[in-house]
Amino acid sequence: MQTLETNKEIPVNATSDNSLQTRTDGIARAPARRPDLDDALDRMIGRVRIALNGDLCGFPHLGDPRTGTWTTSPDGFWTGGFWVGMLWLAHRYTGERAFRNAAELWLDRLAARVESRTVFRGFLFYYSAVLGAEIAGSERARDLAIAASRSLAEAFSPVAGLIPLGREAEEAHTVGENDANVDGLLASPLMLWAAKASGDAGLKAVALDHAHGSASMFVQADNSVIQSGTFDAQSGKPVRLYTHKGYAEDSIWTRAQAWAMLGFSLSAAIAPEATSLLGRARATSDWWLDHVPADHVAYWDFSAPITPETWRDTSGTAIAASALLNLADLTGESRYRDAASHAVDALVARHLTPVGSSDTRPPGILADGCFDVRSGVALANELIWGDYFLFETLGRLTGRLGPAAV
Repeated sequence: MQTLETNKEIPVNATSDNSLQTRTDGIARAPARRPDLDDALDRMIGRVRIALNGDLCGFPHLGDPRTGTWTTSPDGFWTGGFWVGMLWLAHRYTGERAFRNAAELWLDRLAARVESRTVFRGFLFYYSAVLGAEIAGSERARDLAIAASRSLAEAFSPVAGLIPLGREAEEAHTVGENDANVDGLLASPLMLWAAKASGDAGLKAVALDHAHGSASMFVQADNSVIQSGTFDAQSGKPVRLYTHKGYAEDSIWTRAQAWAMLGFSLSAAIAPEATSLLGRARATSDWWLDHVPADHVAYWDFSAPITPETWRDTSGTAIAASALLNLADLTGESRYRDAASHAVDALVARHLTPVGSSDTRPPGILADGCFDVRSGVALANELIWGDYFLFETLGRLTGRLGPAAV
């Protein structure tokens, strides 16, 4: 891959006009300067720059935290949108045109996935396309977000009241045609954004139905979240609820809870008139706050026995931090922002390389992300979605990125 140019459009570390404001008792205040968070953000920008100037043969997916080497996916798998999102964010944080050019290039490489039969297009095109439209005013990104959303809406099952995984979903090897999971909730904010951008009322209706249907299937009575469900093809009623990536069939897998928090909070921000979405965001987030460890970094499954060898999941924690910032912006409640800040502080201090003066690993890696314990894959690794959400939350906490952009 060619070395990218680094011409500037705006000053490095410039604060955008819509920079994040902290609200306390209805009073808007600029975030206090945090040199440690600025340094962490700069380390991650450097990590993105090195990846671009290297020899990427596909979308970064899983990273080796010792060497910084990426395992890539040729078509983006379900994670390619997070890499494009990091490029858009790097452009916002630095003003470097090279990052925008790269974002446009990698977005075009995802364009072939617009019609792919997977609900995980919510991941692919919210973070690659909606961010591009919001952050950079990219018309190409706007058009792809709308096209992917309309294709997703065609997959909606009126019987089940939600969008199933789809025959090309990356989890299709372990589930059937009448299966869905909470990860697919991220299709709703994508479709809601596209409905607003295009004026398509029908698209908005599908997006809301999918969000409500996902809540009905996956959010349990105590507001914990089960990952997956199988529904009857004729009645649409759930016949089995289960966690296929967690510690046990009925366990609360960390990323399931975090994806729910994120999907509901993003949807509530885009469609505030759908007040039940904010209630779901608050309830699932409160469950997280009641159960997350005192040191603020979640283990890979809330039901897993805790020993010194139990894996953490920094990626799930970073997702939750983003959702908690969304909720703070929506409610004005400082406790959500404080919880997000504590989580980010812990991730930076204990898991973002280098950790201490003797750490010789490449800088800017969010280590200790836990991908798939049941398959034994990437149990303490850098994960591109974990990187994205820490990158985003650092931007918001330092004032370099405003809530309207995400």
